[in-house]
Amino acid sequence: MEEQRTIEQIKADIVAERERTLLEQFERTLELVKMLRKECPWDRKQTPESLAHLLLEESYELIHAIDQHDESELKKECGDLFLHLAFQVLLGEERGSFSFGEVFDALCHKLISRHPHVFGAVIAETEEVVLQNWENLKLREGRKSMLDGVPNAMSELLRAYRVQKKVAGVGFDWPSDEGVLEKLAEEVRELKEALSKEEQEEEFGDLLFTLVNYSRFIGANPEDALRKATNKFMARFRHIETEVQASERNWQEYTPEELDLLWNKAKGR
Repeated sequence: MEEQRTIEQIKADIVAERERTLLEQFERTLELVKMLRKECPWDRKQTPESLAHLLLEESYELIHAIDQHDESELKKECGDLFLHLAFQVLLGEERGSFSFGEVFDALCHKLISRHPHVFGAVIAETEEVVLQNWENLKLREGRKSMLDGVPNAMSELLRAYRVQKKVAGVGFDWPSDEGVLEKLAEEVRELKEALSKEEQEEEFGDLLFTLVNYSRFIGANPEDALRKATNKFMARFRHIETEVQASERNWQEYTPEELDLLWNKAKGR
């Protein structure tokens, strides 16, 4: 028993050391951000608005690292994104709006209150039930519409996806993917029949919205799917570029049939 207690004590000491070190690292990071805000001319000039586009860029760079399965870059990009979050909180402190502690308290409160199936007596054994409870809890918190909180700054593809997921969370959804596929065929017909530019744009928008709807039924995020498709196209096109450059012929000298052969060759790779 004495030996067992000693082992458990060693384990506890290791955990305590890790927690202390992590806290020190966190505090060191915040001190660096505060120092930059005070000492660097560029940092002193920044506002929440001026940093917004950089925050978005860092998010995209983080996603790129995830797509590339680059663990080293992912680590760096997580740090860059955290830097911007820390800077926004620091600016909030300067305005007297909120502090780091209040941010973390609000986050913990939300996580606990939005997960009554984990921290309470509510039973939710499926993802669908969890999402329904999530949206109902938001309405109880004072939101007038379940669509409140969908950011206008999102890409429209992702915004459509978020809107559809939210209404589906309360049962406003197609009963199956067959209905969505029929709707897709209908939207394609309407796009073909559209005469004016305005009608074509409207019908094209309806088609995109329905495609986003279908993505949910196959368990795909449309933003992720389109990004992967674009990356795949770019990789294949680069192979074609290599072939064209090696041939010492101009693009204009290639027939559509020849380019199609190069495309199929790139797909085979």
